[in-house]
Amino acid sequence: MVVEQRQLRALIAAGGTVGHLAPSLAVAEALRARGVEVTFAGSPDRVEARLVPERGYPFDAFRVVGFPRRPGLRLARALAVAVAAPVECARILARRRPDVVLGGGGFVAGPMVLAARLRGIPAALTEADAHLGLANRLALPFAQRLFLSYAIPGVDGKARVVGRPIPSTSRSLPRDEARRKLELPENGELVLVTGGSQGASTLNAAALDAWAESGPHVLHLCGERDYERLRARVQREDYRLLPFVDDFGAAVGSADLVVARAGGSIWEIAAAGKPAVLVPYPHATADHQRANARYFADAGGAVIVDDAAAHDAVPALVADLLADEWRLRAMSEAMRAAAKPDAAERIADELVELAAAHR
Repeated sequence: MVVEQRQLRALIAAGGTVGHLAPSLAVAEALRARGVEVTFAGSPDRVEARLVPERGYPFDAFRVVGFPRRPGLRLARALAVAVAAPVECARILARRRPDVVLGGGGFVAGPMVLAARLRGIPAALTEADAHLGLANRLALPFAQRLFLSYAIPGVDGKARVVGRPIPSTSRSLPRDEARRKLELPENGELVLVTGGSQGASTLNAAALDAWAESGPHVLHLCGERDYERLRARVQREDYRLLPFVDDFGAAVGSADLVVARAGGSIWEIAAAGKPAVLVPYPHATADHQRANARYFADAGGAVIVDDAAAHDAVPALVADLLADEWRLRAMSEAMRAAAKPDAAERIADELVELAAAHR
């Protein structure tokens, strides 16, 4: 008698921020395209609890919190939750029975990868920045693969440098289509200003002080935190201030030049071939945003501006770049050449190999 083999299953633990979750959703799309059944796990009170079900994936919640940097009561509570988290993860694994586990970033990844190791399930990790975060450093001994966006010196032979996966909702739309979708001016140069899902006070102040009353067309994604306070400052119709957009690909596609922090969204900007002025967040762990930005600056697609100088330097640099069509075109080509648009597919292929070997 022939017994039909069941569909391969993958479980992805990721979340805390959109920056962690978006690449994992891209990998999930690639896995689904390969016939793999995908489920997610994460925190019940963070962004993943909303976005994952909206994207049509089953979601299991378990409690875990990040570790405060200083000793104290909060650290003690975090350690207590951390001890219990692998037990909750083991229950989820027993119910979902995955053939492979992916820790896609955030503190939810570590306990799930540990629980997978204890159950003999192969596991992998992803790192979006040019610095290996604490959660991944703790979980790495329990994983078979580590997928990196950037080469990181000293990381062991488990590592594969693949770039950062980009979900379909963040893939760039053609310029005209993007502007129609977001109801932006059809003609004229447009600058996209974005500080990530939380916004960036430095970029918000620089953009509004420079262009709220006159200047190029602007699409400014300022973050939920500052939106109500800033919205009254905009004095013209062709300066669109929004807290965020669900379709980041349309936002990127609409622009001729991007002003941004140097987090994970750089990869969407690069894949769209958009020249960028990057202002790394100066307090990022190990200054990893500067290392992220340096990769694209060295490729010729971006210019780095220090946070302390951004208020005056960014508007002046934007004006110079918009006036230099040849330089913008060269930067666009360099960004596109530095991008790795097949990252999700490469990760999915290796996960399928790990899952098949486990069977």
